[in-house]
Amino acid sequence: IWIYMNKELNNVINYNRLQTISELDGFTEERYLQMTKMLSSQALRILDVGCGIGRGGAVLKQLRPEVNIIGIDCVPERTARLDKTIYSEVHTGFTMDLPMEDRSVDAIIAGEFLEHVPPKHIALTLCEFFRVLTLHGVLCMTTPNPYYIKNKIKKLSVLIDPSHVTQHYPEILRLRLMEVGFSNISIRGSGRVSKILGSRFPNFLYGSYMITATKW
Repeated sequence: IWIYMNKELNNVINYNRLQTISELDGFTEERYLQMTKMLSSQALRILDVGCGIGRGGAVLKQLRPEVNIIGIDCVPERTARLDKTIYSEVHTGFTMDLPMEDRSVDAIIAGEFLEHVPPKHIALTLCEFFRVLTLHGVLCMTTPNPYYIKNKIKKLSVLIDPSHVTQHYPEILRLRLMEVGFSNISIRGSGRVSKILGSRFPNFLYGSYMITATKW
């Protein structure tokens, strides 16, 4: 079993290693700006999940210089490049077993991350997010939208990208978060279209969506 899991997780690392768009994506800064706006001013210890090379963390630190940012990513070459003046802690690993204490972070941000988590690790990941958040702590994630009208017209799928090993329908992800114990769950549009339309139009117009939830 251990050998099988090790092989599976190595595959996840390799798929993500090959996907370099995270290092080049022109929307990364805007995505982190959107997520940062969802966080309370009381959130001072923030976990950046799937932090990559830290482009988003740089935006967060610029907007909120007082915060301590913890970065975690499964690709070691990326965490090795993180700016230690931005990230107070850096971890290389997976989210189904986070290396931090219960109720130890005030907020979690995870931009375009969840689709890279294998199906059997989704529930464990959400449980870990719940465990490490403080009371009133906020989880803010974006993930590709399976209902995106442009993909429907072109007969494309979130799963065309080989590093995307899951896809998440907003109503199902809402239920999963509720099952874990999250409350105050909201869903709004994200992705490039949101720079033009804002975030409140019908969900199918957006290539990604943002979901926020509170541990309360």
